[in-house]
Amino acid sequence: MRPTAALGIECVITFSGCTGDSDDSKYPNWVTCPWPPDFSEVVKWQWEEKLIPYWTKEVAYADKHGIGKICFEMHPGFCVYNPESLLKLREACGEAIGANFDPSHLFWQGIDPVAAIRELGPSIYHVHAKDVKVDSINTARNGVLDTKPYTNEIARSWIFRTVGWGHEAEVWKEMVSALRLVGYDWVLSIEHEDSLMSIDEGFRRAVTFLKEVTVSEPPPKVWWA
Repeated sequence: MRPTAALGIECVITFSGCTGDSDDSKYPNWVTCPWPPDFSEVVKWQWEEKLIPYWTKEVAYADKHGIGKICFEMHPGFCVYNPESLLKLREACGEAIGANFDPSHLFWQGIDPVAAIRELGPSIYHVHAKDVKVDSINTARNGVLDTKPYTNEIARSWIFRTVGWGHEAEVWKEMVSALRLVGYDWVLSIEHEDSLMSIDEGFRRAVTFLKEVTVSEPPPKVWWA
């Protein structure tokens, strides 16, 4: 984080990380259900012995170097993957912990992004403008958990899309309005991971779409990432 502070950057975007199930683990262990009881014990150990102690130290280090905001993308596969887990870590480690709000990872989990925005409120420090398309046929057969490659679009339960190609304008207008209601007044950072569009096409379409769904004076800040 020291180079970040030297550049005058006060906001760092990252992930919470996900430990294994013991000190000897070599790989992450993302637990998604409480039973058998071993799973619940793993989650308890991850949070109490690893996650909270680690980020408590990182928050102190960030504060020492002038970085006031550590923004977690709520991403499945990591310990922080939804509003509840984000706010749990924030409560334990302090208000330096906040959200990089990326609705694409929430949509396919079945989370209403507007409800999530209202829940997170002032803890939203940054926003990614990225969409996802849930395939109703594949999810009807296999559900939303999917480990197939992102390039196998036709077989996946969901794929990333440029904003507007996963959810219609009304959905995004409601999200933008909700962000304004909770006091967010920073960037909508375009993140392109749409495997059905080129980078140039996805970026141009995203900019056009976001200009249509945002209303502000001066014009909305739109970044490309």
